[in-house]
Amino acid sequence: MKQELEAIRQRAISELEAAKGQQELETLRVKYLGKKGEVTAILKKMGSLSAEERPVIGQLANEVRTMIEDEITKRAAELKEAILQERLKNEALDVTLPGRQRPLGASHPLSIVLDEIKEIFVGMGFDIVDGPEVETDYYNFEALNIPKNHPARDTQDTFYINENILLRTQTSPVQVRVMEKQKPPIRIISPGRVYRSDAVDATHSPLFHQIEGLVVAEGITFADLKGTLETFVKRLYGEDSVVRFRPHHFPFTEPSAEVDVQCFNCHGEGCRLCKGEGWIEILGCGMVHPKVLQNCGIDPEKYSGFALGMGLERVVMRRYNIDDLRLFYENDVRFLKQF
Repeated sequence: MKQELEAIRQRAISELEAAKGQQELETLRVKYLGKKGEVTAILKKMGSLSAEERPVIGQLANEVRTMIEDEITKRAAELKEAILQERLKNEALDVTLPGRQRPLGASHPLSIVLDEIKEIFVGMGFDIVDGPEVETDYYNFEALNIPKNHPARDTQDTFYINENILLRTQTSPVQVRVMEKQKPPIRIISPGRVYRSDAVDATHSPLFHQIEGLVVAEGITFADLKGTLETFVKRLYGEDSVVRFRPHHFPFTEPSAEVDVQCFNCHGEGCRLCKGEGWIEILGCGMVHPKVLQNCGIDPEKYSGFALGMGLERVVMRRYNIDDLRLFYENDVRFLKQF
């Protein structure tokens, strides 16, 4: 039996050294140490030995068992290390190679110009406010002196959710909400998305952006409005910019005006960009209608104010000589990376 154990020891050492993987090691463990293993079979025969042989063979059998267990653990560690080294070799990273450049995004042209506009107005003491895009008929129309029978309420021009709820067609409702909650003096701009039922083409979109401004205080005149807008235009387009005011009509301002800037391409001579007129319209404005002030709880006898509104897309198109509004929303990288 002693010779059998020595033979088992030698075979086990030889086979464990030749094992190529964890599965082979498990097979050898079962072969020698399992319930039906060779070492276990020797231990089951211990009862047939004499009292003198039993402790000698038992000690030897335990030594062989321990040796096999140690060899299995050692070989498992060697195989694990070999696998790791092979992975490191196959997955080696050459740090001398140049890194792969990841494409970085940039600000959208609408965001670039909007940030500039905000900076200009903040520099003149204006606050920036926001309001809901889903509005009530009252704030979007009625409070702004636009009666029920006004053409702007036509369902062909406005997205109505129900008879009283709609998608705002302008950011003017924000001005009304501010005047209701804040006493003069008020000096704000309200940029944001607006919605109108327009077919998509080079100059129209059902979704676009407006920036509206409002000033309400004692003694505000049209001269304050002109000075504010001239400062704004010169800051945005350059100190040599020339501004022109034309009489117009808006229900919520009186008097009202359209504001043009002299074409920066032809300087008033007339060209393709300005359609031969020499001027480019950029916004509408006027003195806040007394009825609008009254609707918001502000005494029109004591306070006056002016309002202005411009389409952001139109300003950006003029700024960069872009002739198709759809380019802003198509997410074509070839277009966007120019900015």
